[in-house]
Amino acid sequence: MSDLDALMKAFGEAGGDKAILENNEIAHLVASGHKLLSMKSVGGLEVDAKETLTGISVRVTVKEVVRIKNPAHLCFGVLHNKGTQRIKMDVKLEKDSSAHFIAHCIFPKAEKIRHIMDAVVEVGEGAEMRYSETHFHGLYGGIEVVPKSVVTVARNGRYFTDFTLTTGRVGKLDIDYSVEAGENAVTELTARVFGHANDAIKIKEKVVLAGENSRGLIKTRVALEDEAEAEVTGITEGNAAGARGHVDCMEIVKDNAVAKAIPIVNVTNPLAKVTHEAAIGSVDKRQMETLMAHGLTPEEAVDVIVKGILK
Repeated sequence: MSDLDALMKAFGEAGGDKAILENNEIAHLVASGHKLLSMKSVGGLEVDAKETLTGISVRVTVKEVVRIKNPAHLCFGVLHNKGTQRIKMDVKLEKDSSAHFIAHCIFPKAEKIRHIMDAVVEVGEGAEMRYSETHFHGLYGGIEVVPKSVVTVARNGRYFTDFTLTTGRVGKLDIDYSVEAGENAVTELTARVFGHANDAIKIKEKVVLAGENSRGLIKTRVALEDEAEAEVTGITEGNAAGARGHVDCMEIVKDNAVAKAIPIVNVTNPLAKVTHEAAIGSVDKRQMETLMAHGLTPEEAVDVIVKGILK
């Protein structure tokens, strides 16, 4: 079995659709470790990737006024139990363009793996970008994931990102995202993570509302059990008139898990407004009782509540 077939097999087992590689109307990039396996561009969306001495370098460009119909798929993974994957990615959406990227990060046998992503994203004037990232790490917990992203959103631009790691072990996760929003720009950062055993989760997300009437939302949902630990930092700065931002963090803990939330808001313009809310606690007793009254066991009730906050 080729590396591509093996990765696509794991992709399918994780819930992905292997048929995307055969569709000429869908852009994609597939990489296993530091090896490029498949790549396709479509009209208006250019994908340029190359193998380097230290990893993989990717440049994605969406041309001016082009609106990409189908989501572009990015599939990164390591199929062996040990290894390193380092991705350097530059993404640019030109003026009035739009695209949706779906990233699948697959590490089914991870015992000693590092996945490092350094991304620079530029969303042009009036452009819109959506980036949905889903991870599958298997059951061993021997993985370290370090995604870093620096994003600029120009006037009237829109940027939405959604990070999900709720299946299998987390291992060590260290997210560091930073977004600067220009005039009338909108940005939303969402993260959902479920930690087990001795998983260690660190999430730091920052939104700088630099332009007038810009909008920003940081939304984090974390569930922890066993000995897992999490530290979530949400930072929003309101630096222009009419800017509005909100930080929303919720963490549920059970067993001996430990959670920490650090919401930071900073306003330098008197006409800006930034708010925050953080909630940490165990499963709601009233919700538990309601679900158990409908015939669920305590364990089943907890599962339902946890899955609910991670949606």
